[in-house]
Amino acid sequence: MTEPSSPGDAAAEAMQVDARGLLCPLPVLRLRKRLQTLSSGARVALIATDEMAAIDVPHFCAQSGHELIETRAMADGATLYLVQCGPDAPTG
Repeated sequence: MTEPSSPGDAAAEAMQVDARGLLCPLPVLRLRKRLQTLSSGARVALIATDEMAAIDVPHFCAQSGHELIETRAMADGATLYLVQCGPDAPTG
């Protein structure tokens, strides 16, 4: 769950949440749960196969004070969403 994707990229240094195979709203709920344990500036790479995550993740970030840094298609058909924990994000 926290393995780097590949050396040398921003996502490799982030904690990962593997939500492949999970349907809405579970990928965002897993992302939220992980972000709640982190301090401002920490990064999480969410990997999801649910197409709704393309709508849900940006909306979640905008509403929760986090920043969506990158969205990238992966070779296995999943999408990686790199999210940075915001300074004004609610905790706990």
